[in-house]
Amino acid sequence: MGDHKEHGINIDPAFVRALAELLDDTQLSEIEVEDGDRKVRVARTLTAAPVAYAPAPVAAPVAASAPAAPAAAPAAAAPAADSFADAVKSPMVGTVYLSPEPGAPNFATAGSAVKAGDTILIIEAMKVMNPITAPTSGTLKAVHVENSQPVEFDQPLFTIG
Repeated sequence: MGDHKEHGINIDPAFVRALAELLDDTQLSEIEVEDGDRKVRVARTLTAAPVAYAPAPVAAPVAASAPAAPAAAPAAAAPAADSFADAVKSPMVGTVYLSPEPGAPNFATAGSAVKAGDTILIIEAMKVMNPITAPTSGTLKAVHVENSQPVEFDQPLFTIG
């Protein structure tokens, strides 16, 4: 009774829901299960939600040290901190790819107009290609990574202005 016939195979909605919950629990972008000639794939688009928390710690120490330190020291430190304050940061460890496949044009380049949801780059993690999308519309100010470069969690990827 819980199974639904769709395209010649029985699909158990509870099983699909369990796979979707497993994606949430493990922070994976997709999961595929194969049993004989039956195959079920559940995928979701990753968002850059963890990035929202990253700029706050960077901005606070710079602002706090500016009045107490001599004028020359904060001026030198502020541009470095500010240059990545608005950057979208990596939600995972992996390898960055700026184009959908080798030899293809990049998803976007510095100076390109982008819309919220546009794929800017892909991070491959454990043989899974995870699209990293623009959180807002605007102009791609800078791409802070190179093609095929390994990235760490919370590393600045790109800035949209």
